[in-house]
Amino acid sequence: MNRRAFISLLGGAAAWPVTARAQQTLPVVGLLHYASPDTFAHIAEAVRRGLKEAGHVEGQNVSIDYRWAYGHYDRLPALAADLVRRQVTVIIAGGTVAARAAKEATATIPVVFTSGADPVWSGLVASLGRPGANLTGASLIAAEMAAKRLELTRELLPHARAVAMVVNPNYPGAESEMAEVEAAGRIIGLRTEKLTAGSEDEIDAAFASLAQRSVDAVTVGADGFLNHSMQPDRGLGLTLQNPGHLPVR
Repeated sequence: MNRRAFISLLGGAAAWPVTARAQQTLPVVGLLHYASPDTFAHIAEAVRRGLKEAGHVEGQNVSIDYRWAYGHYDRLPALAADLVRRQVTVIIAGGTVAARAAKEATATIPVVFTSGADPVWSGLVASLGRPGANLTGASLIAAEMAAKRLELTRELLPHARAVAMVVNPNYPGAESEMAEVEAAGRIIGLRTEKLTAGSEDEIDAAFASLAQRSVDAVTVGADGFLNHSMQPDRGLGLTLQNPGHLPVR
């Protein structure tokens, strides 16, 4: 499936006569996301804005069915299956784990995803040039970005000697992201330490252990659960404005 499929799938709705449109069910876009509408409201707004720019207005000629996992990856398969039962026109999947849940739930409904991990490495698509099957999307390639953020840490803290990185062991891209950071650390002379956190209690425990680790800064992996759980209003661990580096001493 190519990237034009998403627009063409919905394009027919804009061409329906007004009388016919009133008699037919609106095409439904399923939005499947690992976070919550409170912490990631801007994502839902971006979807609505993009659809509107393409001529599809929620409640007028398209409907959006929202499914939020509230940071719980184990909820995503059931949420994806629910969208499939509803026979949505297309699924927009936010995050690698959501995309994998959608892929396992359907081989026919088109899935458009965003991903922090390499979509080929994580098994979402066959290749970047030819995704194949019913999935297509965009990736941040977060592993490479994590290494670049480590370099920026050295620029911000030239005397730093050690950096800790918090990763979620349940995130498919965690190992490759950590490997990139470790490799970058060896090149620029920064010792890296791995902190694992797959639950909110483990996040608190990870930050509590920093005092014994003698690190100069903390970086947080691109995992969706960590991004959701470390929003400023959730009060977990350090007060993070966004995933990135914060001096701890």
